[in-house]
Amino acid sequence: MRKNIIFLIAILSLFSPMLSAQTVVAPSIDSGDTAWMIVATAFVLMMSIPGLALFYGGLVRRKNVLNIFMQVFIIVAVISVEWVVCGYSLSFGSSTGFLAPYIGGFDWAFLNNIKMTDLSPYFISHSQMGLDGNEVGTIPHFVFIMFQGMFAVITPALIIGAFAERINFKGFLVFTILWSVLIYNPVAHWVWSGDGWLFKLGALDFAGGTVVHINAGIAAIVTAVMLGKRRDYKGHAIPPHNITYVVIGAAMLWVGWFGFNAGSGLAADGLAGNAFMVTHIAAATAALTWALLDWIIDKRPTVVGISTGAVGGLVAITPAAGFVGVPGALVIGVVVSLICFAMVAYVKPKLGYDDSLDAFGVHGVGGIIGAILTGVLATPAIQAAYSGAIYGNFHQLYVQLIAVIATIIFSGIGTFILFKITDKLVGIRATDKQEAIGLDETQHGETAYNNFD
Repeated sequence: MRKNIIFLIAILSLFSPMLSAQTVVAPSIDSGDTAWMIVATAFVLMMSIPGLALFYGGLVRRKNVLNIFMQVFIIVAVISVEWVVCGYSLSFGSSTGFLAPYIGGFDWAFLNNIKMTDLSPYFISHSQMGLDGNEVGTIPHFVFIMFQGMFAVITPALIIGAFAERINFKGFLVFTILWSVLIYNPVAHWVWSGDGWLFKLGALDFAGGTVVHINAGIAAIVTAVMLGKRRDYKGHAIPPHNITYVVIGAAMLWVGWFGFNAGSGLAADGLAGNAFMVTHIAAATAALTWALLDWIIDKRPTVVGISTGAVGGLVAITPAAGFVGVPGALVIGVVVSLICFAMVAYVKPKLGYDDSLDAFGVHGVGGIIGAILTGVLATPAIQAAYSGAIYGNFHQLYVQLIAVIATIIFSGIGTFILFKITDKLVGIRATDKQEAIGLDETQHGETAYNNFD
């Protein structure tokens, strides 16, 4: 009997490695991933306040700098509230019937039915989930909601650059809320939700080329044209009042963008490391390219130019950060600066529209370039499941073009309609007198710079 027991134990010991290998580990919160994502979320918030506020604020005249700061600051406040009330649910929740591919429902409104211990749904990237959208991640659901909320915040803030110095505050606020609910949330659902039609089509947007930059950039050009030019706009850039602010803001955007892009894999892993690397290389290459263009064409490199180039590179690498390597980042950096420089220096003056701070010329055009080049340069060396046209996968380029065109059409038409509605409800253009005095005094009763004896 004893020999039989020993024999049975020996047999079982031979199979124990196989049994343990088949053990299914229940999903759980990973402290490393969670810590990184909390930091990444804070980085993305820093991109809005104070990064974007300083960048845009420095580019306007001194009589309008506080208005820019106030616009960015109140967007952070009001869209954060909108996000937990309904925005997150509409973007990442599920609906039924014919609406399911286009907009979420209200199951998560006010973050209902979400507990502190719940894991995040991994909707942000194809790489972390099956196409059915049912897998979960290793960070708390609340952290995912906060991270995505920072994207919802900065997207309408980018539009500010197009209508700076000539929009009244009441109209701006009403338009921003309507745009976030009715334009941003649906596009986020299309691209990043497991139910979204562009997600299911296979569109690649690692961190917001379509959802953030094309979406905001198209809204920017529409609002700029509908508002009309600033009263004293002469067809060329009005000198910025504080270039030091511009540089500080651009530097904060550059640092914050590491959270924006490297955080979009939702884990502290090799994919985040690659996104971190290519984000920096694309920004550096674009900044260098823009400075050289300034130097060659205008005979001197400018601080505003190199700052704008860096931002353009950051914009263009955003959709590609999880799908291209360093060679792709170098190409994206050069191409985006060449095209955006031409848009800002030649196309805008030729067409005569007043995109005050080049929100369309940099974010809209840069986002389009990045989304399309993702379909060209995506390499299986980064994620084995994805490749672009240079690897023979022209279907991916076709899908990227569909995503770009769909976003342009939806954002353009939707922005036009919401602008008209806002103008009828509360008015949207500042008066000639308000514009002449400055929006700091007329909209907020404050001035940025006071001289006291």
